[in-house]
Amino acid sequence: MADEPQDGNGPGWRHRAVSKSLSAARTRAEQRVQGLLDAAFDLIDERGTTQFTIQEVVDHSKQSLRGFYQYFDSKDELLFALLEEVIRESLKDLQSAVDSETKPLERLRAFTIRLHEWCDPLGTRRKRGAHNRIPISEFSMQLALKDPERLAAAMAPISRMLMDAIKTAAGSLRVTDTQRAAMLIQQTVMYGWLMNRFVPDSKPRVTAEDAWEFCLHGLGG
Repeated sequence: MADEPQDGNGPGWRHRAVSKSLSAARTRAEQRVQGLLDAAFDLIDERGTTQFTIQEVVDHSKQSLRGFYQYFDSKDELLFALLEEVIRESLKDLQSAVDSETKPLERLRAFTIRLHEWCDPLGTRRKRGAHNRIPISEFSMQLALKDPERLAAAMAPISRMLMDAIKTAAGSLRVTDTQRAAMLIQQTVMYGWLMNRFVPDSKPRVTAEDAWEFCLHGLGG
């Protein structure tokens, strides 16, 4: 039986053949990009820093320099991709923490505590994420100065999740501006780790519980 034309653009076999070809090419591209990301993460975990060259990433991934520049314009573009991977990983974990609670205020607390754990690479009680996040956190601080809009866009899913948690718990709080409340929580929790680095003794450092209690009182809870 002859293939029917699709949208007047030609026979169906052509559409299917091209789609299959594009799908295979997309899969290969995704595998190569993932190989470069994995290589960069390996170097970060090994050295504890982002002080590596593109050539080292290429060699570690067993790919070519030309191949690297097919997917990334620069090393900063690669680092931004690593940051997005960390954010994606954290979102799944944050959602899991929130879903483990049923009461609205406890869900907000779970989010705040877990966010602090993700944003405090110096914490030793719980390990979050598959890789050393300190170099990525440092890169995010640099990005906040150079391209704050791009960083804000990358962080937007976390902001939306937090605003949803605040709205759900609104009955237990005194909040008139959800967006501002979410921003204050993020600023308190996400960058507290930077000040903790100036405290050599771990005991006086701000903990996740400290951050939650401070935010809760600030929200009138």
